[in-house]
Amino acid sequence: MRRLCILGATGSIGASALDVVARHPDRYAVHALAGGHRVEPLADLCQRFRPQRAAIADPAALDGLAAALRERGLSTEASAGPAALAGLAADPGCDTVVAAIVGAAGLASSLAAAEAGKRLLLANKEAVVMAGELLFEALARGGGELLPVDSEHNAIFQCLPPGFDRDLDAAGVARLILTASGGPFRDWPAADLAAVTPEQACAHPNWAMGRKISVDSATLMNKGLEVIEAHWLFGAPGDRIEVLVHPQSLVHSLVEYRDGSLLAQLGSPDMRTVLAHGLAWPERIAAGVEPLDLVRAGRLEFQAPDRQRFPCLDLAYQALRAGGPAPCALNAANEVAVAAFLERRLPFTGIAAVVEQALAADRPGRIQDLDSILAYDAAVRRTASAAVGRLGAAA
Repeated sequence: MRRLCILGATGSIGASALDVVARHPDRYAVHALAGGHRVEPLADLCQRFRPQRAAIADPAALDGLAAALRERGLSTEASAGPAALAGLAADPGCDTVVAAIVGAAGLASSLAAAEAGKRLLLANKEAVVMAGELLFEALARGGGELLPVDSEHNAIFQCLPPGFDRDLDAAGVARLILTASGGPFRDWPAADLAAVTPEQACAHPNWAMGRKISVDSATLMNKGLEVIEAHWLFGAPGDRIEVLVHPQSLVHSLVEYRDGSLLAQLGSPDMRTVLAHGLAWPERIAAGVEPLDLVRAGRLEFQAPDRQRFPCLDLAYQALRAGGPAPCALNAANEVAVAAFLERRLPFTGIAAVVEQALAADRPGRIQDLDSILAYDAAVRRTASAAVGRLGAAA
């Protein structure tokens, strides 16, 4: 019986994880749940899964959460704020942590889970992008294990040999190939992209995702962040990580071996497959996902990404080459720019421009602890906010 802490329980990843958990009550018990700011959905999940602890990221929502739990007759302990999320991740009452908090907000709790020796099912790519070195140091100290539950990185994990230890050459691997849907604008003329609306950017053609990650998919920044994540997860330099646009989203990623073999993981575009794999690994369990019908799927298409129309991908490679805190700057500036776009204060094409300006600013050397990373993250966000003001006013 694995005892779970699910961070980001009220989001799409959390919902998929809990759906898998509910199918296997003999294997999984929910010890703790955490959400962002929505009290009622979190309290409803507590009523269904009866965790011992619940936390909400917004400190101002603590009283509301406590009241909602009491109204439902629950004894679940309520807490709030970033420290509460990290406390849940490190709680000795759980052995497995699903880290699905979007953005930099998920960094501290992911590090806490790693330090505490948990099985960390990592859906929060930003934690690796911002602090990959710190995360793997924490895993080594804590003795925990990291299983990627991004669909692309989980696919690569499944295609690598058993016992792979972040050494491509020892495993005979030539390249890692990440697939991308291309987002809703892959065929749009470049001249039309400046007029893209938030509603259009959030209408992903294949996946049901949150607003921020949907915009990242539309700009290809999501794939850029995944390139940096793959570097840390699999020990791959940037020149051995390729991105291919695959509109059907059925081939989730591939590994090319030195002998010319290509191994791919295919499946329906449903995050429950990935989460079931991470929850049960090295076993396989039912995920509730309809099997992929290859005959009905028909064609599988691949094409190179258009780096001129979608410059965020190259900006991510640039940050990876620069190393140090550059990926942290990339992530921070992108979060600010995407938020401004969703609030209609910045055009779609301004997202890349804000990130580019942030990467051009001076950076410190290696950042060695969480406090320094968060301080640098805050500084970059101020720089990016100023760029939003200039670019938004000029639009």
